[in-house]
Amino acid sequence: MNDPLILGLESSCDDTAAALLRGREILASVVEGQSALHADFGGVVPEIAARAHAERLDLCVERALEQAGVTLSEVDAIAVTAGPGLIGGVLSGVMLAKGLATGLGKPMVGVNHLAGHALTPRLTDGLRYPYLMLLVSGGHCQFLIVRGAQDFTRLGGTIDDAPGEAFDKTARLLGLPQPGGPSVEAEARLGDERRYRFPRPLLDRPGCDLSFSGLKTALMRQRDKIVAEKNGLTRQDRADLCAGFQAAVRDTLAEKTRRAVALYLDEQPGAPALAVAGGVAANMAIRGALETVCTETGLRFTAPPLALCTDNAAMIAYAGSELLAAGAEDDMTLAARPRWPLDTQAAPLIGHGRKGAKA
Repeated sequence: MNDPLILGLESSCDDTAAALLRGREILASVVEGQSALHADFGGVVPEIAARAHAERLDLCVERALEQAGVTLSEVDAIAVTAGPGLIGGVLSGVMLAKGLATGLGKPMVGVNHLAGHALTPRLTDGLRYPYLMLLVSGGHCQFLIVRGAQDFTRLGGTIDDAPGEAFDKTARLLGLPQPGGPSVEAEARLGDERRYRFPRPLLDRPGCDLSFSGLKTALMRQRDKIVAEKNGLTRQDRADLCAGFQAAVRDTLAEKTRRAVALYLDEQPGAPALAVAGGVAANMAIRGALETVCTETGLRFTAPPLALCTDNAAMIAYAGSELLAAGAEDDMTLAARPRWPLDTQAAPLIGHGRKGAKA
């Protein structure tokens, strides 16, 4: 029997996406970014994002169907991001999914956006449960033991800014273009990370929780000090600030990953692996440090291709396929959720669990 053809929809922040998936084969993946719409505002404006999703979602579906060479009537099920995220955007996706499910008479399942990221290594690499996941993106950062499509244990996470937010805010502080991650990384390659020593937050405390708000503040104070002394920043000053900041994020994530690995290995997994996903996973300095941790601890390291690290609908379609195979299905009462933790037993983290914290 052929695997079902799943239509995935994603609209949780500022990427409008549709994808078609059969098994682990991505037949089509369409992503429409909104960077130009938000460029003048220094972050994502929820009202603008929601309007753009409402205008673009059906067009993305049409393009995905054309890419895959299939018709809408051939779709067997619909998977849609139902949260966490900017509520207007999530609602746009959920309402379209309900309309399609009703019109086609096909099943629908709401997917946790974070589960989409967390299950991506199974889509790309066939990773076996349980594995350790570092989800590190613009709005989220957490360590998870992934045991199943709905079975997650959070070992730690950010108590304030996620690394991606910190990169974006650092870029704004230094007059670099958005998105901040690639801009700061490019500048850091030209800088000396030893010139400015920034704090490595929470390394003096046990556990796997993270904090990056103070690091951003430390960079702002150092910038202001240089400006006061020199009446401005040189190109080298900016590069050195970026290098020092990136080194602090890298070292903090590496040490917290070592701690998470130790907890994960207590479960004695048969094929231990660390997977990373999210836009910050594309940073080569951070990725290199995580690979080193895996080499030291005997874990397989895997990171999906960049197109599947950032927001996309293929990961939603795949997560939906696992949920549907397990018997999960939603009806017309499916609600859009601004917050939706993966580990429902863990205490909530302050400022965490909500997508779209860029603005």
